[in-house]
Formats: sequence, C-alpha cells, structure tokens
Amino acid sequence: MPSSSKASEVILFAQQPAVQQIYDTAPIGLACLSPDCRYLQINQRLTEICGISVEDHLGRFVRDCVPALADSVEAIVRSIMETGEPVIGVEVAGQRADQVEERHWVTYWHPLHAPSGEIVAVNVAAEEITERKRAERQVRDARDAAEAALRHLQETQASLIEAEKLAALGRMVAGIAHEVNSPVGIGLTVASMLQHKAAQFAAEAASGDLRRSSLNAFLDLVQDAASQLVNNLGRSAEQIQSFKQVALDQTQSNRRSFDASALTEQVLSHLTGDLKQHAITLDIQCERGLVMDSYPGPFGQALTHLVVNAMTHAFPDELDGTIDIRMVASGPDHVELLIADNGCGMAPEIKRLAFDPFFTTRRHCGATGLGLHIVYTIVTERLGGQLNLKSEPGGGTAVSLILPRTAPRPD
Repeated sequence: MPSSSKASEVILFAQQPAVQQIYDTAPIGLACLSPDCRYLQINQRLTEICGISVEDHLGRFVRDCVPALADSVEAIVRSIMETGEPVIGVEVAGQRADQVEERHWVTYWHPLHAPSGEIVAVNVAAEEITERKRAERQVRDARDAAEAALRHLQETQASLIEAEKLAALGRMVAGIAHEVNSPVGIGLTVASMLQHKAAQFAAEAASGDLRRSSLNAFLDLVQDAASQLVNNLGRSAEQIQSFKQVALDQTQSNRRSFDASALTEQVLSHLTGDLKQHAITLDIQCERGLVMDSYPGPFGQALTHLVVNAMTHAFPDELDGTIDIRMVASGPDHVELLIADNGCGMAPEIKRLAFDPFFTTRRHCGATGLGLHIVYTIVTERLGGQLNLKSEPGGGTAVSLILPRTAPRPD
C-alpha cells in the first residue's frame, strides 16, 4: 500500500487540467483508481458509454458507486498491486443506470508507478462492445436456426429415402407376384385336371369296367401331372426364396460374400412385371464367377434404382426400348456394372444435376428426385466404388459403376 503522501501526489497528478484534457480527448473510456478502489479520475467517454458521472463518482469508492462490480474490481486491483502485472481483456456486462438494455464492455487494467517504482494507482480503459456482442448473438442465433433447418432437412431426406426403399420393395413384391402367379396357375390347372381324371378312374374301377389301357393311360397322366406339379412348385419356391433373400439383404444391409452376376440376375428378375408393362426389353449379359465381399442389399438397391430410373425417365410417352445390363471384371480387384438404355437421353443441364438430392424432371408424376442421389450415396460411401454418367439428348444414357470386389470397412 503506498504512503499517504504518495497517494496525495497521485490524486493531485490525476486531477491536473492537462491530465484531464488527455482523459477527455481519448476515444475510449478511462478511469484512474486508487489502490483502495476510489475513483481518482474519470473521462467524458466513460461517462458516455457507462453512464458514470464525474460528480457522482469522483473521490468515492467503487463499492459505493457500483456495488454489483465491486468484488471483481477489487480483485483485479488487488492482483495488480500484488503482482505488478496488467490485466487485459476482461469483459464486463451490466446495465447503465439510465437504461434497461444490457451492455457489454471489454476492459484493460494497467498499474501506474511512482518515480520510485511503487504502484500508486491503476488505470482502467473500457471499450464498449455491445454492438459486437449483439452481432455475435445474431450470428449464433442464425447458425442455430440453420443447423435446426439442416437437421430437419436431413430427417426429411432420411424419411424419403426409407420411403424409396419401401417403394423398391413394393416393386419387388409386384414382380414376385407376377413371377409366382404363372407356375402356381399352371400347377392349379394340372391339379384340377388330375382331380377330375382321378374321379373318372375311380368310377370305372367301381363299376368293374376298368381296362388295362385305361389303367396305363391314368398312370401316364399321373406321372406327367406329378412332373409338372414338381417343376412349377419348384419354380415358385425358387422365386419366393429369391425374394426372401433380396428383401432380407435390402432391409438389413449385412455384409457377405456373393456372386455379383447371380445377384444381379436375381434382383432384376423381380422387375420383369414392370418391364413388360412398359414394353421394355431387358438384355442381361454378366460374366460368371465375379465373387464380391460386399453388401448385397445396397448393391441390389442401387441396381434397382438405376433400372427403375431408366424405365421411368428414358422412355416417356409409353415408348418401348431396351435396357442393357453388362457386368465384367475390371482388373483383378474390381467389377464393372454398366446399365445403358436407348432412350431419350439427358440435356447437359439435366445431366449436371442428375445426382443432386430432390432434383427431378417428373415431380408432377410423383417423383421425389432421390433415386439417383441414393445410387450415388450407396456406390461411393457404402460400396466404395466410382460412378460415371454418359448421356446425350436422343442418344440414350449409360451409367457405369466400378465397384471393388472387397468393399471398404466402415470407419
């Protein structure tokens, strides 16, 4: 603590007109505090930004003038008196006596030394940052609103993607119903005929008019009917088992080893009903023995979306056409899957946006614009592959997928 004579010298120095002029012309708020936290000097700018009047504060203790800040001010002054080190960048929030709005200041505290080196006062500089704080709050609120909107968009996109997956399964259900209906119908016809012939044979046997030729004819009929029933029921069982496996893959997305060519043919077999309805021919040529350690569900989803997209967009106005599916080895570690159609093709501006989410040229027909975006996400993120699109107006569209035989492990 400085001596009383030194403190008096500081007070007289701080109150000199020249010092007062320096204080009043400074662009920031300034105050000089004694070691016991009394106001020795206050400039006009501090009066403007903090509402501290010279008449009400000069010579009085901080605790009597600003009780809410007294503890913090006394702690800072005490630290400077003990260490001799300035305290920089202390932010203060409060209200002016004449205003309701909360205001903010950043303060800088420096010791004032006597010629002997003794700290005899503390100089305080205050800069108002209320507008900066308000701008930061507005930016923060805008960022929170943008993040909330992004979360909502992501949730909406996830819901639409799930709806697309269910729609793909719905197409598979329709396809399997079409494929199963034929062998089941044949089997039912054969079984009905066999039932009728069995009744006739029983009537002949009961009347005692049964001849060897009738017995041999009936046995031949039974053998032929049994063979047809086994074949057609076997086809139905294979189709149902195929559907169960594809549906399981697409709903669970488990990783396993599979024959890519066989899976391609298996997945596309469930789209034959839709293709026939649109008078579209599907030409599949796949190299055998392309074993992949990957995710068959996402693989099937991407393939289904590409074929359905071609079926929907490449052949408007119910035009017929052809979709070619080619799968070949691409080096020792990759396979190439090509889906090409001879449809209407894409204009350059449409091709540029083809994989963007929610972009579609057929929204009026119920399209969501997520089909090709889902394909791009699956191929690049889940399967670890690359995708290339080629299309020209009137020249059809070709989508090439280069997929690693061993998909990357998730992080």
